[in-house]
Amino acid sequence: MGKYSFEACIFDMDGVITKTAIVHADAWKLVFDEFLKKKAASSGEPFKEFTHADYLNFVDGKPRLKGIKSFLESRGIDLPLGSAEDTPDKKTLCALGNKKNEKFREVLETNGVEVYRPCIEFIKDLKKNGVKVGVVSSSKNCQFILQAAEVLNLFDTRVDGVISEKMGLQGKPEGDIFIQATLNLGTLPSRSVVFEDAIAGVQAGRNGGFAFVVGVARSDNIDVLNKNGADVVITSFSALSLDRIQEWFNKKPVSLFECWNDKKLIENAYAKFKGDKNDLTINPQYFDSPESIFKSDKKIVFFLDYDGTLTPIVDRPELAVINAQMRELVKKLSVKFTTAIVSGRMREDVEKLVGVEGIFYAGSHGFDIQGIGVSMVQPKAKETIPVVDKVTGVLKSALAGIDGVIIEEKKFSVAVHYRLVKKEQLPGIKEVVEKIVYENSALRLMNGKMVLEILPAIDWNKGKAVRWIMKALDLSWEDHAVFYIGDDTTDEDAFRTVTGRGVGILVSDQEGKSAAQFRLASPDEVGKLFKQLVAD
Repeated sequence: MGKYSFEACIFDMDGVITKTAIVHADAWKLVFDEFLKKKAASSGEPFKEFTHADYLNFVDGKPRLKGIKSFLESRGIDLPLGSAEDTPDKKTLCALGNKKNEKFREVLETNGVEVYRPCIEFIKDLKKNGVKVGVVSSSKNCQFILQAAEVLNLFDTRVDGVISEKMGLQGKPEGDIFIQATLNLGTLPSRSVVFEDAIAGVQAGRNGGFAFVVGVARSDNIDVLNKNGADVVITSFSALSLDRIQEWFNKKPVSLFECWNDKKLIENAYAKFKGDKNDLTINPQYFDSPESIFKSDKKIVFFLDYDGTLTPIVDRPELAVINAQMRELVKKLSVKFTTAIVSGRMREDVEKLVGVEGIFYAGSHGFDIQGIGVSMVQPKAKETIPVVDKVTGVLKSALAGIDGVIIEEKKFSVAVHYRLVKKEQLPGIKEVVEKIVYENSALRLMNGKMVLEILPAIDWNKGKAVRWIMKALDLSWEDHAVFYIGDDTTDEDAFRTVTGRGVGILVSDQEGKSAAQFRLASPDEVGKLFKQLVAD
């Protein structure tokens, strides 16, 4: 890694790089107002125009057909999908989409393409300092627009509506297009920054598990961008520098009990990033004290790791047994609050170890989930089980002569624990594991605390598991205070998913960088928090 902890910055096009958001809004208004006028005339109902608020809430940032459907549903209108060949006069979603494309080109050719010059200068500074740059858009006109604006050559990769359709990527608010851009650039969301001006885009950056999500307020929408998960919101790119972004990557979680009702201590944690300027808005939720969060009107939801969180870290995985007191606390916690265990262990194993009925268990880093009325095994992970079985045999053979190595078989993955191995043996172990992953594109490597784990190379992790469970239970970020407590690097995916709209709590006796908001020193402190909550 170079000078900076972040390797890539991914920019949405409309409204961030180019001023085409206005063009899009004008084109949509022409399309929808014409449609609504005809409908009002035929039904005898009063005409209600398409507003800019409608554009921001239902259309902006979303794939074309999804945006059309979303707006029409808000007006109680249901149209059939139709087909891509539908002429603009037909009453289908595709027809309206085709008409919008016509109107967009007309408006664009009349008014031309403008860019936000400070954003372009910022992108040039990124490239000069070796940071990779990508552009994403839901628009199928993305390449045409960037070429017209004469900025296409600035970007190292482009993922737009045409590419998304070919690859079968989900549109915003899912994070697929942002994630694909980082993969194209040879990096990961954990080392990347997203810049977005739309609600759905900010949600996509958060859902994609990106390390830093920057909302770009081109209208009076700072609060709503923060509310939907932006870490910070800027009104101008002059508010950010590469060094300032690095300060965000350097931030450390604050001791939860030390700042229990002390907002000043929390503010100090962000002081170096904020500096003496007021040129950006940090998500206000980051300044809420733990006491105020737990005492809010929101319903509390807990997602808990197992090893290192409910039990201390031990030399051998089979020795990590939850004690009776912690088990009872988890049981009492689950009576008051929705509770789920999200572990790297196999679901059957962690379910047996915890032994609390009525809660949700996500095993193998979320590949296998079960709870009352809920059951899911990640489909793509199933396909890699034979591959994992095969490499497990290779690992056992290759590492058989090394004392202290523990190979943990987990059905969907295989973990190599090296806590008991002599230091001089570590390079050889890592070489074997890395070679296996390098030679098999269906697999990926994850580094944990004194463990190397080989998993399916699919876009799934603990953060995805948290979102899956929330969707299955119809839990919203707006109405729930969502907490994720974990101790390992594997939990950072979940921290990055919940941050800005929920709360991550790192379990560690060391001060260190993390996407978590707060820190508990040990499983004993986790138990202390639980006691306090179940007693209230």
